[in-house]
Amino acid sequence: MPDPSPSSPSPAVGPPPTRIRVALAGQPNCGKSTLFNALTGVQQHIANYPGVTVDKKSGVYRDDGLTVEVVDLPGTYSLTAFSLEERVARRFLREAQPDVLVNVVDATTLRRGLYLTFQLLELGFPVVVALTMTDVADRRGLTIDTALLSQRLNAPVVPVVGNTGRGREDLRAAIRDTARRRAEAVPATLNYGDLEEPVADLHARLAALPGVTQAVSPRWLAVKLLEGDAEAPGVLRQYATNVHGLLDRAERAAAAFEARAGLSVSDHVAGCRDHLAGDIVATTTRQADTGRVPLTERIDRVLLNRWLAPAFLVLTVWVIYQLSIVQGYELTKVTWPLLAGFRDLASDALPAAGFLHDPMLRSMGLWMVDSANALLNYVPIFLILFALIAILEDSGYMARIAFILDRILHRFGLHGQSTLPYILGGVFAGGCAVPGVMATKGIPDQRARMATILTVPFMNCLAKVPLYTLLISIYFPDTKGLILFYLSTITVIFALLVAKLLSVSVLRHMETAPFVMELPHYHRPTVVGVLRRSVDRTWLYIKKVGTVVVAVATVVFVLLQFPGLAPDRQAHYHARAEAAITDFRVALAGNPLAAAVADQEDLTRLVNLYTDYRSDRMRVTSREAAEALDARVTEAHPELAPFVVRSRDPDARAAQRALRDLATTRKELRREMKDERIVNSALGQFGKLLEPVTQYANFDWKINVALFSSFAARESSVATLGVLFDQPEGENATLEERMGAEQKAAGYTALTAVALMLFFALYPPCLATTIVIRVQTQSYAWMAFAIVFPTTLALAVASLTYTTGTLLNLSGLEMMTAVYVTALALLLLVGLFKPPFGRTLPVPGYRPEPKGAAE
Repeated sequence: MPDPSPSSPSPAVGPPPTRIRVALAGQPNCGKSTLFNALTGVQQHIANYPGVTVDKKSGVYRDDGLTVEVVDLPGTYSLTAFSLEERVARRFLREAQPDVLVNVVDATTLRRGLYLTFQLLELGFPVVVALTMTDVADRRGLTIDTALLSQRLNAPVVPVVGNTGRGREDLRAAIRDTARRRAEAVPATLNYGDLEEPVADLHARLAALPGVTQAVSPRWLAVKLLEGDAEAPGVLRQYATNVHGLLDRAERAAAAFEARAGLSVSDHVAGCRDHLAGDIVATTTRQADTGRVPLTERIDRVLLNRWLAPAFLVLTVWVIYQLSIVQGYELTKVTWPLLAGFRDLASDALPAAGFLHDPMLRSMGLWMVDSANALLNYVPIFLILFALIAILEDSGYMARIAFILDRILHRFGLHGQSTLPYILGGVFAGGCAVPGVMATKGIPDQRARMATILTVPFMNCLAKVPLYTLLISIYFPDTKGLILFYLSTITVIFALLVAKLLSVSVLRHMETAPFVMELPHYHRPTVVGVLRRSVDRTWLYIKKVGTVVVAVATVVFVLLQFPGLAPDRQAHYHARAEAAITDFRVALAGNPLAAAVADQEDLTRLVNLYTDYRSDRMRVTSREAAEALDARVTEAHPELAPFVVRSRDPDARAAQRALRDLATTRKELRREMKDERIVNSALGQFGKLLEPVTQYANFDWKINVALFSSFAARESSVATLGVLFDQPEGENATLEERMGAEQKAAGYTALTAVALMLFFALYPPCLATTIVIRVQTQSYAWMAFAIVFPTTLALAVASLTYTTGTLLNLSGLEMMTAVYVTALALLLLVGLFKPPFGRTLPVPGYRPEPKGAAE
């Protein structure tokens, strides 16, 4: 089979460019995203896992007076139009017309990579081949003659190592030179042997159409028409008119070839490409016999062992939770004082509090701060958690998880490629259901795809972690690791059981398909890469707190203020306040300090000063700090300081006793008013309306309100609880302290916490995920099903859990263990039944070959 042959060069046009666009194209897991970062310095999500890049990303760098925009295309094995990634890549190349195509090829799998290279060359763009993983190839004794490879491909070939930057400048130079000589470029084409005559005939006819030649490569389009590519006729119609004759001619030529050759055009084309790739590899590479089994294979013999793999996977999950959430929670003891100090600063900057009623700006401002603080306190946990997940991704073990779980997933109506959506959704409590649902686009099995879409929201997305951490810290302080392990795995158990239920019921008539994937080499994660990923993901979480959660908090605030207290109730509280003020003034009768608070404004200022002073004194840890605080108050408020600063003066001590009584009464009145206003508010009444249904799970109206608000954003559950369980005046208690004290005083136990966590695990997807489900399924009916079914299931499980635990007098840990063991037993029972249809294993031999490129 001859080498790719040059086509006619294009004439030179115009002066040298000052700005060019470069597209990075390559197969999944070839190092393309790492190379993108090395070229541009723009950081994005990079993972040693096939399919992470699901959309194109761009960055810019400067090189010798040239501005270079680099676009990272989705990883794809070919340029057919079967998958979303292929369609995205093809559409961009056809519409954006990049100046240079950088084809990223893994040096250790050169033959498989060349399958895409030939298609890129046929598109007619100037191509530069970036040969990655050359360090791995060297260690495996693989030598590639890059000069000969460049000659065979009629394109520059540059060896690079993306994570170290080796070869980066050479690649930039090759891009620069190729762009400046674009007008002289001679794109290579592949000779298709017995099919070459009809290809050449169609090529000539398409080349005679100016609209086609200016938009796409006529030869590429000719091959696609003969292959019967689904999108090719649409492309032709887009750039030409009266194309029925050409389409008929292509159809007749394809039919004639298939009758003559006894195989389809697409199979013949794939065979030609693979045969040429094998010939090029045979002539350009040399494999030394090192006498050693590759390190990746030696590791996989242990980690992929059928008996050891599940144990190692469970151990990995356990370690992640112990290091991130259990140990990371200890760091919140450092962050909370900082957040409390920020709240004090915000309180000082906002309008001063009134005696009973605060200005609206102050009330809403502190509401926002409390909502955000309740979530920002968990930032240390996410920093550790994201760093650990990055290590799994960069090392290559994340792909092994897909292989390990495929054998299990198939038994429950899922697909091997369901693993990535589950991981993105939060198998390790670090994902989000939105990208998880979006990642289902690549699942070819329609039944498994729908089952995955409907069960991805069960995963432990990062937005669920704050509520889990809150409840565990209150009710399970001594068994955090065990409860977190239960939660991290029981969600997967529920997802599998529900997927099986859906597969044999509402999804049973949908089509199925086999699973094929690639296992990457193991790599050593870099400290910089892991830290940067951890910080970037945590920053995304913080931005979400500052946008979605604050927006939801605003809506909740308004709903809790309306309609407010009735006039008679306001009069009642005002009368009690006036009585307390009268008692205060009576107690100060004859006291010389009474002149400092002669009017109501001065009195309100005094009570606020006392509240702030008491809050500051609670954080003082030494006598010197206390004396410094007293000095600051005396200097700032000399006329009011005797009321609050400790003194031996009898008049001052009498005034302080009177002020303490007044401040206590005021605090009680404000708390009662807020509780009554919330209970009677629109949102409070809605929460109470749900109590007859949720009482069997022991959910009160506050929990109902928090769960309802979390439909907009999961984080809002903790943010809403953070403000429903009021921050007492003059205190900076954590939400755990406030909620724990009130809940336990009301008679709630760890059983309530277990029921709530299980409900939250099965709760319907958030609003953003619901919208994505509608987009992915193109159905409002499935969107409604995704809301109604999980709600019913979650409430049933939570109610059964609490009711059973109460009847049997079980503790929260005992009930959680019972639920876990029951679910696990049911999972094993269901998993014993093998699906009736066949299966393609993800790893034939050791490393798989993609369809159409296998030797």
